[in-house]
Amino acid sequence: MLKGSRDAVLQRMQTVSIHGQLSYDVHYVFADEPDGQARVARVGPEALDRDLNVGDRVRLDFLVGVVTGIHRIG
Repeated sequence: MLKGSRDAVLQRMQTVSIHGQLSYDVHYVFADEPDGQARVARVGPEALDRDLNVGDRVRLDFLVGVVTGIHRIG
């Protein structure tokens, strides 16, 4: 996908610190593939909506196949 978005369900979020810079590993499954493969996106805090929780339905923004934003649906 060059540019677009896709709905997913958040499975896990893990904080990662690389040389003091915080990032998040966000584990998710696409909403239309509930039994599909779990995937992971590493994003900075600016790419996330606040107060995301495991089980939340989210919209992932993609640019050239890379997740650039994660937003809660509803």
